[in-house]
Amino acid sequence: MTRAFVPRELAAGETRVAATPETVKRMLQLGLEVSIESGAGSASHISDAAFTEAGATVVGLEGWGEADLVLKVNPPTPEEVGRMRRGALFMGFVWSVHDPALAVRLSEQGVSVLAMEAIPRISRAQKMDALSSQGNLAGYKAVLMGADALDRIMPMMVTAAGTLKPAKVVVMGAGVAGLQAIATAKRLGAIVEATDVRPEVKEQVESLGGKFIETVEASGDGGYAKELTDEQKRRQQEIIEAHLVVADMVICTALIPGRKAPILVPAHVVEKMKPGAVVVDLAVTQGGNCALSEVGRVKKHGVTLIGEPNVPALLSADASAVYARNVLALLSDVVDKKNGGAITLDLEDEVVDGALVIKDGEVRHGPTREAIAEVPTP
Repeated sequence: MTRAFVPRELAAGETRVAATPETVKRMLQLGLEVSIESGAGSASHISDAAFTEAGATVVGLEGWGEADLVLKVNPPTPEEVGRMRRGALFMGFVWSVHDPALAVRLSEQGVSVLAMEAIPRISRAQKMDALSSQGNLAGYKAVLMGADALDRIMPMMVTAAGTLKPAKVVVMGAGVAGLQAIATAKRLGAIVEATDVRPEVKEQVESLGGKFIETVEASGDGGYAKELTDEQKRRQQEIIEAHLVVADMVICTALIPGRKAPILVPAHVVEKMKPGAVVVDLAVTQGGNCALSEVGRVKKHGVTLIGEPNVPALLSADASAVYARNVLALLSDVVDKKNGGAITLDLEDEVVDGALVIKDGEVRHGPTREAIAEVPTP
């Protein structure tokens, strides 16, 4: 029987967990034996007792070495990589394209890795798409954080003392997070505009009540935007600057997989923005869409800049619930229920082929050979 292990997340500020009692029950039905590290669910308000009642065994750090399958949210630390047994399968976010040293460590440990960020964006894989599930929550929470930081209300309000105008919100990027930000800001009564280099999202923006700011086109593969040329960036900035300087709130959501986040709000634009305006930058951990963003909350030129590095973790219960379901959906693709829960990594399966970044220690997708070669030898 395949032994699955869910460890406690160690990253600062992380509240999520890769399994819930709901998904533990389903994993048992797949034929897996499930163990949970003690305290793994506490930050998501899931007790050890709740996991035990669902059928899991609560263990300590020994769970790492006993596991055939490790389910996690964040990339493993060097110590955690060293605890995994050779031949084990790791499932979680690894972002190895950003950290070649991690890819090398995992490779040398002889493990296989299904990267949750590498799930192909195809119809069949929607239920496994953890980037979308977490981005959806991030877009919602970003607007709430921005509204809390504003010194004015979001909707128009008619009072005996006169009418208060609605806030103006500009959303940069109309992916999953951006679309949810548009919907949330609109529900709160704001006037919402959005921009994206993919013209095909215009209809989605308008269906949510937002106005689409048309700039330049740069549609890429997999539903993402491709990197803009310098000339395209200049033209885009000229068009959108006029909208940014009169906005009360700007929500930045633009990311390009494997690259530094594009600068969409330059420093000189922040200087021109209205005093009291708020910028919420969901791309801060990849350099930020705003040139002046920092991790945390700062005020520059009278503008509040919010750079929360892990927004989904602020919604621990729901973030864990949907992430655990994403993991379960992927498990259902690779676990053979009829064969006692054995793991089968079928490279003819488009989802498995795309997400399997390391197979038995061999790096298949991720950092370039040059990047790996530059990793210093221990």
